[in-house]
Amino acid sequence: MAKIVGMEVLDVRFPTSRELDGSDAMNPDPDYSAAYVVLHTDGGPDGYGLAFTIGRGNDVQAAAIRALEPHVVGRDVPTDAAALGDLSRALVGDSQLRWLGPEKGVAHMAIGAVVNAAWDLAARIAGLPVWRFAAGMSPEELVSLVDFRYLSDALTEQEALDILRAAEPGRAERIAKIERDGYRAYSTSPGWLGYSDAKLVRLAEQAVADGFEMIKLKVGGNLEDDVRRMKLARETVGPDIRVAVDANQRWDVSTAITWMTALAPYDPYWIEEPTSPDDVLGHAAIAKALAPIRVATGEHVQNRVVFKQLLQAGAISVLQLDAARVGGFNENLAILLLAAKFGVPVCPHAGGVGLCELVRHLSMFDFAAVSGSDTDRSIEWVDHLHEHFTDPAAVVDGRYVAPSAPGFSARMHDATLRRFTFPDGPEWTETNQ
Repeated sequence: MAKIVGMEVLDVRFPTSRELDGSDAMNPDPDYSAAYVVLHTDGGPDGYGLAFTIGRGNDVQAAAIRALEPHVVGRDVPTDAAALGDLSRALVGDSQLRWLGPEKGVAHMAIGAVVNAAWDLAARIAGLPVWRFAAGMSPEELVSLVDFRYLSDALTEQEALDILRAAEPGRAERIAKIERDGYRAYSTSPGWLGYSDAKLVRLAEQAVADGFEMIKLKVGGNLEDDVRRMKLARETVGPDIRVAVDANQRWDVSTAITWMTALAPYDPYWIEEPTSPDDVLGHAAIAKALAPIRVATGEHVQNRVVFKQLLQAGAISVLQLDAARVGGFNENLAILLLAAKFGVPVCPHAGGVGLCELVRHLSMFDFAAVSGSDTDRSIEWVDHLHEHFTDPAAVVDGRYVAPSAPGFSARMHDATLRRFTFPDGPEWTETNQ
């Protein structure tokens, strides 16, 4: 049996703050970054994963990943659900590292990076993209991957099996549909808060021309500016294109309600992250006050337990899981099952570094093997940094193209790693001269 013989971790940063790409009301100057992990084996392919951050602190994230090395190096290369489940349980079960969460924050994101790298490795060995690899597992195998601790009051193991078994008929047809038609996308590229009105209008027009049925604007800096920008966006795209807005946790509950009431005449489809991602009751109050405007959140929701509570409280009508925030594919499977149980559509958070590449696998797997539905579902699209990946995400006519290359699509080009590794890569040493 082949072994994992090494775990390499790199601090990779891109200077996106120079053009204000990624700017929003809470994060005005992000440098999109990845704590990048490579699982080296003694025969066969390596496995690749990452945790997404926005610059300073990426070294802390990388250190957290390195702390997991004793659980990984020397382990048999995972090739099936049993091994991937065992690895996840070993990482989450380290009581001394778990104390730093538990199951949240930097330590939990580190687990996600390693677990996703293991899925990448297993899928490479199988010769399949992760979404196809997972969609080929039986309901029993998939359920074995999930930690149902803390979930059983909302989702039992038997209910999860029932959901997965109900999705088995038609699975092959849905896989064929994804491979033929792709998966619906929406564009955030027009809406960064640092962009001028002219740039917003130009990029919104381009998004509609490119086939997107929804765009998203960042809000929360200044109410007068937001009303003007929302009005511009609506006039530009017309009444039939959805316009979502995203406050990036900027507001208190009452402010969120007041602010969104002012934007309501321009028909916002959802308000994303209106307040603290930990405030379940706050989201519920906002949802009740603003209906029929939808409330969406998830990119900073730290684990399956908080997602469970948001769903139980009726606090969200759009669930935005993140491929690199929780404990990897295994925990995201639990979250997909919760969403299916509560009948809430999943529209993943993407953008960043590698998130578009990763989350397309989760949405396509969900459609194929979990929810069986793509109604009101779409994946965020942000058009930058894809060129740094060996299997880059692509959108054609407003739809994600299904990945066909083996793995989880997280591998970066060697030239990218050489240039953008912090602090010694030329991108950073030349800038500081």
